[in-house]
This record gives sequence, structure tokens and C-alpha cells, in this order.
Amino acid sequence: MTALRQTGLMIQWQLRRGIDHLPLLIIVQGLLAVGTIVGFGFLTGELTPEAALFLSTGAPTITLVTVGLVMTPQMVAEGKREGSLDWLHTLPVPRIVFLIADLVMWTLIALPGLILAVLVGVWKYDLTLSPAPWLVLGLLAVSLTAASVGYGLATLLPPMVAMLISQLLVFVILLFSPVSFPAERMPGWLQSAHEWLPFEPMAQVVRGGLASRTFETPTRSLIVLTVWCLISVCSAAIVLTKRK
Repeated sequence: MTALRQTGLMIQWQLRRGIDHLPLLIIVQGLLAVGTIVGFGFLTGELTPEAALFLSTGAPTITLVTVGLVMTPQMVAEGKREGSLDWLHTLPVPRIVFLIADLVMWTLIALPGLILAVLVGVWKYDLTLSPAPWLVLGLLAVSLTAASVGYGLATLLPPMVAMLISQLLVFVILLFSPVSFPAERMPGWLQSAHEWLPFEPMAQVVRGGLASRTFETPTRSLIVLTVWCLISVCSAAIVLTKRK
């Protein structure tokens, strides 16, 4: 059996395994997307068109990161508790196939919330988007990075610890990362930290991909996100391969 066929079968198995939870997952991430746009709008008050576009193009990043950092560890932790993860690893399939299948699955699961976030932002604030040709690649890089970090945490750490850390990361992203608000509003030391962390580059890549006529995507952000994507995917693959 070829690796491509093995990966396809694993994706089907994982989707069927979580069929009972998928509708709820999609609803939750949809509510998160809508809540981010509408809720932050309430907090900030009357928004200028530029601020509304900034907020609306940041919501898809939050959706992708939440799916990767929260939902992925929870599903992996559930698999570890019920023993299905150990059973999968007894199959005569390379472990990298499990990782690829899971990353593809979580990327697909994140799509409905992402699309809803974009549509709600366009509808509520009467926005006009200008998608860039590389938008899909940018979204894929953000999704892969977030899911790989979540997958690595869940595989390496005890389930409860992994979930607590992932939820803490989402809390930091929502309130202390320049995703839904400009970096200039943060202290200088925090701005400097985000130059090396993946969250601001994620937001800039998605924002520039959705509204390329309004927002530029710095070359530095592309490089930082690419490095984080490669490191996170390779680290998750190493952790999964070495796990007994």
C-alpha cells in the first residue's frame, strides 16, 4: 500500500472516528469566530473602516490557532485516554502518516470557522476584501503551525498539562498578541517579543492575504512564519516517531 493511500485511509478513519464530535467542533469554532468580531466590536465601540477591516481580518487567524492549539490537544488526549492512539501505533503504517493525516484533518475542520469569520466581518462592517494569490498557502502555513504545536504538546505531555498549556496560549493570543489590534498598543518589550513569536506573523500573513490592497505582508513575517512552520512540523514528527 502506498504512503498516499495510507494517508487517505487514515484521514477517513480519523474523520469517521470523530463524526459524533465534528458538528459540535464546527459550531464552537463558528461561535468563536462570530464572537471575536462582534464581541471585540462592542469593546472598542464605534470602529473606523480601517479598524473594522483590521479586526475582521484578524478573526480567521484566531480561528485557525484555536483549532490547532486547543481542539487538537483535546482530541489527541482523548485518544491517549481511551487507548485508540496506542492501537493506531501498532498498525504497520509509518508514524509520519498519522501526523500528516491529523494535520490535514484539522486543517479541514478549521475551514468552516475561517470562512464564517470572513463572511461575518464582510457583512457586519460592509467590507471589501482583496485576496492575494498566495492566500491559500498562507492559511495552510498558519494552520499547520498551530496544529503541529498542539499535536506536539499533546503527544509529549500528560493530557491535562497539555490542555492547560494550550488554553493558556489561546488566552495570550486573544489578549496579548497583535492579532485583533495593532502592535503599537502594546509595551515595547512585548512588541519585540512578538517579532520572534509566530502569532503576529500569522496574523499579518492572513491579513495581507485577505486584504492585500490595504495591508502589506512584511518579508520578515513570511520568514518567521515559515521557520516556525518547519520547526513545529518537524518537532511533532520527531516526538511522534520517538514515542513508545
